[in-house]
Amino acid sequence: MTVTIRPVTLDDAGAIAAIYRPYVTDTVITFELDPPDAAEMRARIERTTPTHPWLVAEMDGAVLGYAYGSTYRTRAAYRWVAETGIYMADAARGRGIGTSLYQALLDELARRGFVAAMGVMTAGNPASTALHERLGFVDTGTQPGIGFKHGGWHDVVFWQKDLAPRMAAPRGDAGLAQPL
Repeated sequence: MTVTIRPVTLDDAGAIAAIYRPYVTDTVITFELDPPDAAEMRARIERTTPTHPWLVAEMDGAVLGYAYGSTYRTRAAYRWVAETGIYMADAARGRGIGTSLYQALLDELARRGFVAAMGVMTAGNPASTALHERLGFVDTGTQPGIGFKHGGWHDVVFWQKDLAPRMAAPRGDAGLAQPL
């Protein structure tokens, strides 16, 4: 059976919400406290995809995971940098699918003119740490105790991957609508 990586569609919102739900309710991997439903995920996809890619990995019509880019910071000077995220269904973990999906996201961000990707994660997540290291991200710092969830304070680690050399004037205008 072949895994396909493709751009997200609005019809994927329900599957994405289902994948994300246990991360919200059962872990500190995300600092979101209430799991978004399909309608909220659909709204996020609509809001974000004009400027940043969302990709899904699917097999036999079932979404196994998703990865996306989003605005790193709102100030205009940051527009060539994207924050990234990836979430996988339980059944897809440990099979290399996430690595392929995340690499496809990084390739698409580079194609769109982004010069760096920022992985921002809760400290103490060995699977995410290994994924970021495997794909060439560098640990650029930790903010101690800045998120409170499930009864405790948690550190956040910033990982950076350069996608393109810095030029005197960046190519294009990353973060503006660019179709896949």
